Amino acid sequence: MTEKTDMKDHRQNKKAEERRLVRHPFPPLYDENSKILILGSFPSVKSREMAFFYGHPQNRFWKLLSRLLEAPFPETVPERRAFLLAHGIALWDVIASCEIHGSSDASIRNAVPNDLRQILDHAQIRQIYVNGQTAGKLYRKYQEKPLREAYGDCAKAVVLPSTSPANAAWTMDRLMEAWRVIPEQL
Repeated sequence: MTEKTDMKDHRQNKKAEERRLVRHPFPPLYDENSKILILGSFPSVKSREMAFFYGHPQNRFWKLLSRLLEAPFPETVPERRAFLLAHGIALWDVIASCEIHGSSDASIRNAVPNDLRQILDHAQIRQIYVNGQTAGKLYRKYQEKPLREAYGDCAKAVVLPSTSPANAAWTMDRLMEAWRVIPEQL
């Protein structure tokens, strides 16, 4: 083997080590009164650590929803649970398990989708929204067609711009305008 081949093998092995199989560590949030379902792609490292959705302090999800719904900002996980259920919002992610490097959606490989039927069978979901392009792409790839066949048009996902801090091109004002469809469905 040449030194060049050894370096290439080392880089490929390093990438494989960095990306590891991770299973979704917490269940969906919904109840029988949930009217809309918002799907992310897969929980970030921070969300996995706190065992709840949108745990990164710079993710604008909670700030955005509290402004849109004109409600106090939910600080703690119990407050966030209560906030969502009080407003008829169900939350989960498209992916149940995948190989991922850190929190990078771009690194997702070998994805296995979550079974969304458990929510759709027990809630009054009128519309599914996906938080960001990656979640939208994964939803369309793995779930939209069979769910639309089983549940009709409510399963046709509306893709909203990501609230992730990585989506810095979208200001809070632009996000508010795009996400304004949420309170209209509630």
